[in-house]
Amino acid sequence: MKIPLVDLQAQYGGIREDVLAAMTRVCDSQKFILGHEVEALERELAIMLGVVHAVGVSSGTDALLMAMMALDVAPGDEVITSPYTFFSTAGSIVRLGAKPVFVDIDPTTYNIDTNKITSVINRRTKAIVPVHLFGLSADLDPLLQVARSEAIPVIEDACQAIGARYKNRFVGALGAIGCFSFFPSKSLGGFGDGGLLVTNDDSLSNLSRQLRVHGNRDGHLHKVVGGNFRLDALQAAVLRVKATYLGEWCEGRRTNAKRYDRLFQEFGISTDIGDGGVTLPVEPSTCFHTYNQYVIRSVRRDELRANLKSCGVETAIYYPVPLSLQESFRGLGYVSGSFPFAELAARETLALPMYAEITEAQQVHVVKCIAEFLRVN
Repeated sequence: MKIPLVDLQAQYGGIREDVLAAMTRVCDSQKFILGHEVEALERELAIMLGVVHAVGVSSGTDALLMAMMALDVAPGDEVITSPYTFFSTAGSIVRLGAKPVFVDIDPTTYNIDTNKITSVINRRTKAIVPVHLFGLSADLDPLLQVARSEAIPVIEDACQAIGARYKNRFVGALGAIGCFSFFPSKSLGGFGDGGLLVTNDDSLSNLSRQLRVHGNRDGHLHKVVGGNFRLDALQAAVLRVKATYLGEWCEGRRTNAKRYDRLFQEFGISTDIGDGGVTLPVEPSTCFHTYNQYVIRSVRRDELRANLKSCGVETAIYYPVPLSLQESFRGLGYVSGSFPFAELAARETLALPMYAEITEAQQVHVVKCIAEFLRVN
């Protein structure tokens, strides 16, 4: 049995005709940049997420970069974020000449430990960027309270978490700006790169739309320097079709995550990592997890992964090197041991196949292979 990490073909089969019709509509119009399709997607996603403004952009990375540009992050500034996330979170900070300041993660949720943020705030702190990793919201209340008391804007990196909720509010809608990615493997993925910036602030929305087109306003007048951050109409048309299924797909992932949990129990696999078992994802009572990834931990992660590969099971490691130890960030001065929980997660986490269409038989095969590996080893 061959089981992919994500099976986009299984998803496409059920929506193929609608997607092709949407793409044909754009081709017939011969309008490929911004325009009606992007505007419609922005309206529909703003309503879905409960925000006033949504701005379609070229990628999740560009959403983060544009958000920081809109908040005037500049050389000499500091931006607080997690060391355990995709590179673009910190890369966007550095591209603007600012300094990423990392805070270690909570070892059970893998999200930034909000209780440690206060200790790194200073007069140079320009923004805080919590990451809602793997489809699970960060613990936002204490973070937002600190941010309000210090008058520091919060940019939510929700690139992996569209549809996730914190206390019944969609992530991305609680900070000054929220950023999403439509990379194909995401819960809501396009047919290429794409992203979204959301905000409830009129001025930030207006500035973001200006930054999206090189800072252009009213023809060829440029009062600010922006970039080419536009979303293609073809991507917007595809996403409009797929967005109508997002709730269903998120529920499918949640159902499959619960099935994984049950199967680990039925196969007698210990969830005590210190006892040679594996830890499973958690879902705090305040959160609605969308399981963009289903991530377990094992002290023998690399051996387990090799064994699963021999069983035909594709897995992934998110992320093998914390940002604090990336060669490109060596100048920040962090060393091994600076963020022990992030470094531990980098050594021990493993993402299992997860998508709404995965079958019970496939999941049984995955867990059976893990159980056999643990029994033998």
